Amino acid sequence: MLDFPVWKKVWFWGVALICAALALPSLFSLANAPWPSALPNAQVNLGLDLAGGSHILLEAEKGQVAQQRIENMEESVRARFRAASPRIAIGDISRTNGRLSFMLKDASQVDAARDELVNLTTGAGLTGQRDWDIRVEDGNRFILTPTQEGLDQAVSDAMDSAIEVVRKRIDALGTREPTIIRQGDARIVVQVPGLDDPDALKQLIGQTAKLEFKMVDENAASNDVANGIAPPGDEIVPYAEGSEVGGVSAIAVKRLGGIKGDQLTNAQQSFEQQTNRPVVSITFNQQGGAKFAELTQQNVGKRFAIILDGKVLSAPSINEPILGGSAQISGSFSVESATQLAIALRSGALPVDLTVVEERTVGPDLGADSIKKGLIAMGVGSLLVIVLMIGSYGRFGIYATAALIINVLMILGIMAQIGTTLTLPGIAGFVLTIGAAVDANVLIYERIREERKRGRRVFTSVENGYKEASRAIYDANITNFIAGVLLFAFGSGPVRGFAVVLIIGLFTSVFTGVAMTRMWVAGWLRAKRPADLTI
Repeated sequence: MLDFPVWKKVWFWGVALICAALALPSLFSLANAPWPSALPNAQVNLGLDLAGGSHILLEAEKGQVAQQRIENMEESVRARFRAASPRIAIGDISRTNGRLSFMLKDASQVDAARDELVNLTTGAGLTGQRDWDIRVEDGNRFILTPTQEGLDQAVSDAMDSAIEVVRKRIDALGTREPTIIRQGDARIVVQVPGLDDPDALKQLIGQTAKLEFKMVDENAASNDVANGIAPPGDEIVPYAEGSEVGGVSAIAVKRLGGIKGDQLTNAQQSFEQQTNRPVVSITFNQQGGAKFAELTQQNVGKRFAIILDGKVLSAPSINEPILGGSAQISGSFSVESATQLAIALRSGALPVDLTVVEERTVGPDLGADSIKKGLIAMGVGSLLVIVLMIGSYGRFGIYATAALIINVLMILGIMAQIGTTLTLPGIAGFVLTIGAAVDANVLIYERIREERKRGRRVFTSVENGYKEASRAIYDANITNFIAGVLLFAFGSGPVRGFAVVLIIGLFTSVFTGVAMTRMWVAGWLRAKRPADLTI
């Protein structure tokens, strides 16, 4: 037990010193001291309550997800029936009352249409459950109604996608370690430490950025369009503010067909060559570029509308086929708005609109005050523990104190390397770790005292003390580890910050408080060979 070969000592000291060195940039940052730019600068990221920043709660509209599913199902049904052999013709079609209904022109094709719809509406899961209920009325009218299970899954998928889109947009702002988590079925909590402009954040993540290219219906009567009356197969889309042409506030576009912006590979703010106005240059992937080329080839001389979030930015004429897979989006942009749109398009469109329902801002001064008070609490707690340990156990208390200091440095170093965020509850976790770290040493030292009272020799007492006490230490740390994992798995925000420090502290405390102090004690015993222990 007390035999430590050279390789083990080197390994112990190497791990401790490396972790301690990794903590130095974080210590300089917490003390507001400059760190040499030439050296590695991995630091513990400070949470919202320490660095200041913005807390935003976003809510999605579930009804919009249901409406989108119906619209997508209509396009899928039309495409499926066109590809069927023989082709299945559809008459009137309706998307009212949260369902899709249509009539077949040929009643003899009901069975063929049902087979196509069954294949189309079967979920991809292992259960094979259908996401839509299929019903036939009046002989040849089909009614497709979304099932509740299908709607719930669609909402869940939309929220997961929205979280990824929001994360990409925030990362593009250059901020570090945002907290983006789901709350309930249709809400997302966004916390961005150190953000100076929360309004820009709200504008960026609140923009759906749903880009569409649709053909303009030139035959639509201007009076009908002005009164919001859409011809069959069309929809009325308003112009974006500042984009109106000749006093016209809306145009009619073909409802189906066109191209969606989900096949973009890049979007950058640039300037139009002739007018030097800010525009957004976009590039399609291979499939999207082929569709865009086909659209422009088939409609030379006609106009197509560039629609963003349900509003027309511009409706230029197609003077010639656009074959390069690139295009420009023009409108009443400033450089800032064009840059934000480019970021939104690069990160992808939100699958559902997100509305800010709650907003809180933490100032940097308040965060600095929290750091100061947290460090004072750690310092006072550490000092009291050190005094108690040295006063109670003498030399052995000094070993416990040295292990405690290395323990704190190791926690900071590990947190800096794995990119975790330190929050105010995380500092509370530090204080708790300081107290819990010396618990192991107290158990060991008290056990050594008991062994000496029983008349055992010095070496035997120390060996038995570490051996017997370690069992209780491991049991206690395992239960604490389980609690920390559960807090991390089911908690959010500050609770997770506390759990991270707790879990890391458990491992480092056992390493420093048990393994390293045993190495130091063993080295002292073999060097001095004391006849008795003052402990």
